[in-house]
Amino acid sequence: MTNDFNRQIIEEFRANGGRVGGPFEGAVLALLTTIGARTGKSRTSPVGFVRDGESLLIVASAAGAPEHPAWYHNLVAHPRVTVETGDGTRIETTAMIAEPAQGEARDRLFARVVEVAPGFADYQAGTSRVLPVIVLRQADARP
Repeated sequence: MTNDFNRQIIEEFRANGGRVGGPFEGAVLALLTTIGARTGKSRTSPVGFVRDGESLLIVASAAGAPEHPAWYHNLVAHPRVTVETGDGTRIETTAMIAEPAQGEARDRLFARVVEVAPGFADYQAGTSRVLPVIVLRQADARP
């Protein structure tokens, strides 16, 4: 079940072509729809992202919480996801494949994310877990 805070962000995102205000005003957000690992139900979560060529990078930070967000467990179980991005005028929906980065690739991509969105470094500093970096590629794209 989507919490009320996320539900409001999702509704605002869709109503405003991908833009939101409040604490996320000016942030680059996407809506990530996963299939529940246990329930099999569709779940949508707002996430920040960084473009890396044709791919999108997202970080399972949960704002530095001690556990991974539920959406991360969902995409590990079911890597085919749907991503909505917007430019303030329209929303584009894309079928994508999610792949958690490993080892050196994860570290390099995390550094790339932090260059664009330095707040993720604070999230990493605030938790003992290594924040997963997930590469999202179009479902028909090759790595």
